[in-house]
This record gives sequence, C-alpha cells and structure tokens, in this order.
Amino acid sequence: MLHPALLPQGLRDLLPPDAAIEAEIVGRQMAVLASHGYERVKPPLVEFEDNLLAGAGAAMATETFRLMDSISQRMVGIRADMTPQVARIATTRLKKAPRPLRLCYAGQVLRVKGSEMRPERQVGQVGAELIGSDEVAADVEVMSLAAAALAASGVTGLSVDLTLPTLVPAVCAGFGAAGTADALRGALDHKDVAGVAEAGGAAAPLLVKLVAAAGAAKKAIAALQAIDLPPAAAAERARLLAVVDAVQRAAPGLVLTIDPVENRGFEYHTGVSFALFARGVRGELGRGGRYRTGNGAGEPATGFTLYTDTVLRAVPQPKPMPRLYLPLGSDPALAARLRAEGWATVAGLIAVTDAAAEAKRLACAHWLKDTEIVALS
Repeated sequence: MLHPALLPQGLRDLLPPDAAIEAEIVGRQMAVLASHGYERVKPPLVEFEDNLLAGAGAAMATETFRLMDSISQRMVGIRADMTPQVARIATTRLKKAPRPLRLCYAGQVLRVKGSEMRPERQVGQVGAELIGSDEVAADVEVMSLAAAALAASGVTGLSVDLTLPTLVPAVCAGFGAAGTADALRGALDHKDVAGVAEAGGAAAPLLVKLVAAAGAAKKAIAALQAIDLPPAAAAERARLLAVVDAVQRAAPGLVLTIDPVENRGFEYHTGVSFALFARGVRGELGRGGRYRTGNGAGEPATGFTLYTDTVLRAVPQPKPMPRLYLPLGSDPALAARLRAEGWATVAGLIAVTDAAAEAKRLACAHWLKDTEIVALS
C-alpha cells in the first residue's frame, strides 16, 4: 500500500507558509507586469497535441505529457511551458490586436522529467511576452521588466547572463560547415575546447575564441569585438552588443555577463536570449529571449518566464501576520476591525475553559479577553 503522503518523483505539496509566500510573490510580479501595460491571459492546462507542439512549442515535445481526450478522441498534451500557448493566443484570438502586443501570464506547468539542476517536474511560471516587434528596445524592455519583477519579489544580488543561440550556426554557415553545428553543440555546451577543436573543422579556431570570450560583460564585449567573424555572424554580434549597451544605460546597476555559445534551454530562440540568477541561489530564477511565434516564421517576439520555486529560495522569509485567537462568542464587529488592523484572527468553534491554552495550541501568540488583546507569555 502506498503511503497517502507519497507523491511521484518531482512533485511535492507546498505547505504553510510557503504556499502563501508563493501566492504573494506571484501577485507582486503580476502587478509589476500590469503596471507596464502587459495584459493577463489564462491559457488552458491541456491542449490538442498538434497545436501545443507547433511553432515554439516543438522544443518542448520531449517534455510534454500526452493522453487521449475521451470526448474528441484526439491526443492532447499537458503544457510543459506557457510561452507557446501565449504565442498561439496572439496569432489566433488576438491576431487583429494592435502591435506590439504585450501579454502576461501565471500558472503551473508539468514536465515528463526533471533535470539535474531542476528536479521538479511541476513548476510555477510567471511571464511576459512582447509580440510583434523586432526592435532592440523590445529586448531591453523585457530584460529590464524581468529584473523589476524579481526586485519587487525581494530578490537581491541579481545577474543576467546573455547568450546568442544563433551565433554558432551563423559561424558554421560562414565556413561552409553548417552540418557540423549539431555535432559541436555538446562540446560547446560543456565548454570542451578540445572537443570543439576536433568537431569544428575550419571554424574550430574561431569557435574556441568564442568559448574563451565568456565572462563579465565588459571583458566579453572586448573579446567579441576582437574576433573576425563571417558577415552573418558579425550581424548577430552587433545585435547582441547593441542590446547590452542599451540595457546598461537603462539599468546601470544590473550585473551582466555574456556567454556567446550557450544554447541549452534556448533551442527555440532566434536571437538575443538570457537567463536570470541571484547570488547564492541554486538554479535559474528565469530565462527569456527572442523567438518567432510560428514554425520558422510568424511574428517576431521576445519575452521571459520566471520560475516561482527558485524565486522562493531567493527571497527573504516575510514576517507572518500575527495570529489572534478569538474565543467563541467574540464580537464580530471587533474581529473585523482587528483584521483590518493587520491581525489574522482564528475563531474558536467551541467553548473552552482555558482560552490561553487553546490559543497556544492553535499557534496563536495572542488571544482576545473580552475587548483586550493578551499576549501569551
């Protein structure tokens, strides 16, 4: 017999006070997004498989739970990421809305398996998508907005790691070695210089320089500018440097790093992308970047997703509301006034002889004696 508290691997119950803290954090983040003109959408938990895995959703195919819909007799998928759903809404239900279109969302996603860095399979997401603009200003807006949402949550020591998933394919194509990009990917993701030199062919010396260029923004920019890139790759680099310059002017206190060859988790991205970290916190707080809303076409878009489980580890524990025990028969009007003053009232449901002991049993630090609040010793 399974113990009733046992859950599948990667799933967990969120207990007090963490569940309340998460709800408060999500509320703060959504308030920041709304204040910047992002309107909330709420896509369904389950969609038809063909729609869910179209466009940007194709990158989540191996992460998606599938099942048969008993009504339509069609295969459906449980969402593993909300960005493709928002892209679908933008290109169908909101295709006539003025561009650029600013949408935001919050909800839970479920994945087939976790990773070494993120073993959780059910993850809370908060995110924003800016659809219909290919301007540098759009990249800067979403990056700055992600930082602002995290700051509103109480996150400190924030850093943004920028990458350019399209740079390596552009370099390989410039050397006539586009077919080697996939073979190179593993070596590049692990920063295996020897593996890059072996698999890179004519592009290897240049790719090794790109691996070495990773680091703090100032150092990385100097290293990237010193590399002689093929024309298409040079254009990608110019876009990255323009975004970095604009972000530094818009948010001068934001710590930026650059890893020009990182691609893990950015498979469907088509331009400047980024991951968010906090000092002393394991794992990413979120990630985002450029993509297209359709299969290799569609509208240009950029956005970000924040992960509430990691954010919870990055924020200080808020001070809980003081709990006040109200013995049975307490004045309802007085109780309402006390709640308005910031007390969390816990009403007694039966008459007790020792109200102080009952308050202590119910984890209250105070109890109401007639109209007087008494602190437990």
